[in-house]
Amino acid sequence: MSEVRIFYLEGTKIKIAKSLEILKHIEKQDIIWIDLINVELEVESELEQYMKIYIQEDEEMEEIEMSSRYIQTDDSLVANTDFLLDNFERETVSFIVKNNILVSVRDVELRSFNDTVKKMFVNTRNYPSGYHVLVSLLETRVENDADMIEDTTDMITRLSNSINAETDDVDEDVLIQIKDLQEKVTIIRQNVLDKQRVVSNMLKCDFFPRDLQPRLTMIIKDINSLFEYTRFGFDRLDYLQDTFLGLVNIQQNKIIKIFTVVSVIFLPPTLIASMYGMNFDFMPELHWQYGYPFAIALMIAFAGAVLLYFRWKKWL
Repeated sequence: MSEVRIFYLEGTKIKIAKSLEILKHIEKQDIIWIDLINVELEVESELEQYMKIYIQEDEEMEEIEMSSRYIQTDDSLVANTDFLLDNFERETVSFIVKNNILVSVRDVELRSFNDTVKKMFVNTRNYPSGYHVLVSLLETRVENDADMIEDTTDMITRLSNSINAETDDVDEDVLIQIKDLQEKVTIIRQNVLDKQRVVSNMLKCDFFPRDLQPRLTMIIKDINSLFEYTRFGFDRLDYLQDTFLGLVNIQQNKIIKIFTVVSVIFLPPTLIASMYGMNFDFMPELHWQYGYPFAIALMIAFAGAVLLYFRWKKWL
């Protein structure tokens, strides 16, 4: 879906337009935010000429080097950061702020943007410039990251409760679930780290509004707390993995124990049978009337003796 949203002030109210044509009819100082969603190159070029900015290509936006993720000039800043979708896929968003106007470039709908728009129309006075919208977007995204961490924690708890030490069947799918949760926690941690780097650079920006500095500092504190939660999630998953592997070893030991006991029980009867199976001419029981029942009874007696010994030693 391709869409352009332009948020501007009309008196004390925020209005929204969905075409760049509105730029010809309003003052530039009244514009707060221009949001581009998967627009054509012609639209980007028109906005670049109007704002005197450069909108990066997708490949430039997705660069991992900090020199490409955050660029600051004398009168503008460019920040590229990842926003997580509900399926844990990453969407790179480019923010450009110049002359107090925020320009955001993205390819898909994001919940953080929709939530911020709702906040803007509820508290118009809190969004006098694009800088305030940018900070609100980052705050909302960090809140959504916290929700995703909480949901992941709930999934870890449910997985932990599903692992029962008393069951005789250990499902190997548990390992796959642990691996998937570890991947999700890693993605969240990388996403949070990316925002920490961007916000830290904004704190160093000379022309960033001073009234927003405390909010940026609070975002850093929230991000640090999210790091603690992700580390706690990693620790829990490592513990679950160790527990699962321990249960697997216990199950394997039980199986080996059964085979060992069976082998030892049948070892004396096998020895007796092999002795009477030897082809010697002079064997006392060979022509004895009760030789066969005697050999069978001897085998059963030795097997029972071994079984009783194992029970006495509490090995069974």
